Amino acid sequence: MLLGLSFPICTLKTMDQIDGPEVLSLDSGKFASARPQAADLPKAVVVSDPPGNRVLTLDSVTFTCQGANPSGNHSTRWLHNGTLISSQTSYVIRAASVENSGEYRCQTGLSELSDPVQLEVLVGWLLLQTPQRVFQAGEPIRLRCHSWKNKPVWNVQYFQNRRGKKFSYGNSEFYIPAARSEHNGSYFCRGLIGKRNESSEAVDIIIQGPPVPSTSALLPFWPHIPFAVVMALLFAVDTGLYFAMQRHLHNSKRAWENSKVSWKQDP
Repeated sequence: MLLGLSFPICTLKTMDQIDGPEVLSLDSGKFASARPQAADLPKAVVVSDPPGNRVLTLDSVTFTCQGANPSGNHSTRWLHNGTLISSQTSYVIRAASVENSGEYRCQTGLSELSDPVQLEVLVGWLLLQTPQRVFQAGEPIRLRCHSWKNKPVWNVQYFQNRRGKKFSYGNSEFYIPAARSEHNGSYFCRGLIGKRNESSEAVDIIIQGPPVPSTSALLPFWPHIPFAVVMALLFAVDTGLYFAMQRHLHNSKRAWENSKVSWKQDP
């Protein structure tokens, strides 16, 4: 008979009921003691290299967690799809596979759990890389045609809404200095890898914010500008020839009058 004895009650929590520090703890005692009790800690930020959230298989990806740590404690908690995967300062994927796709989050000793960052690992020969898919009006846009295992790519073309925008014999990037509403659309790249003519998957680019003033409003009039310039030049030349001819005729008449000979009949 077990009279007068008390037992601790264990309560199981679901993932949704557990706070961030409890989920992330590899060494819960050490991590909890290092964290202050304030509830308004700044969020950590996940930074990926290469930038953007799409890579090809066998690409290398490095995630860095931006957030403060207590003195002497540089551990960082990394989660992949909600599962703790590392306590290193950075998380490196040396040869990406489709299984590495998913949601990544991090947390340092003096920060709250970061917002999720998505990684998509694709199988293919070419990938149109962009640091982001949503740009504010006026921001620069850089697009790069990335090849599997960084194989050489030639005769690279960039397309917007299936219309060619740039061609280069080598693999140069497509640079737009300032995003405008007309840059909204679906982009992809195409190129030669050896004898293979390959294309990337399309990426939708979205431009937000008020329109940026530019010279694009003058574009409908550009075909008329050269014509107007030519007509002005022809008018100037014609006018100059007219006055030059008048001057020449006037001088010729005066010279003829000065050189006239008077003929008289002999007696």
